[in-house]
Amino acid sequence: MEKKLDIININEYKPLRDIVFETLKDAILKGKLEPKERLMEIQLADQLGVSRTPVREAIRKLELEGLVIMEPRKGAYVSDISYEDIIDTLEVREALETYAVKLAIEKNEAEKIEELESLNNEFKKAFEENDIQRMVYLDTTIHNNILALSGNKKLISFMDALNEIMQRFRLIYFNESYNPESIIVEHFEVFKAIKAGDKIGAVKAMENHLSSLKDDIKKVYKKD
Repeated sequence: MEKKLDIININEYKPLRDIVFETLKDAILKGKLEPKERLMEIQLADQLGVSRTPVREAIRKLELEGLVIMEPRKGAYVSDISYEDIIDTLEVREALETYAVKLAIEKNEAEKIEELESLNNEFKKAFEENDIQRMVYLDTTIHNNILALSGNKKLISFMDALNEIMQRFRLIYFNESYNPESIIVEHFEVFKAIKAGDKIGAVKAMENHLSSLKDDIKKVYKKD
């Protein structure tokens, strides 16, 4: 196994098994450990500078969260992200985020759009520098901030439940099939409609943005 992880810093206030679990989970969500990649206890323990026991415990916990698959005679490997999982997630995301922009307008949060525009400009800079990790982070932050404008804690909580799946396929999307120029424009169209208090326009702009994402995902998975 190629060395992808660094030796962990031991936090005396947190059990080692929890630190190892969080480290491996973060590596999966950020794409350092890729879908279908074998997880070898010995190699992972060597990379992290720990014994095999906390690694074994972490892998079992990751299996419970659906991030790892364990099969007899094959061992453990990072779970794949199916096309169906992504499309289902995008459909739920569309329902939540279109509702979020309507609530943002009702709560008159237009004055906070400047912060989103600033993040979108940072996204443009990250694209120009070909910084994929930064682009993923900024895109996630922009959409989370739009949800925050809704002021609806339940809505935000539901979206949090989707974030792990979204984080993983964002990496696939930004690495394999994306059009940053379109994303930047689409973000600004959403901001513009919220600023104007245009509910119909805001919903349409968000639908258009997420529809474009869905189309690009279909290209990645070569689906009709």
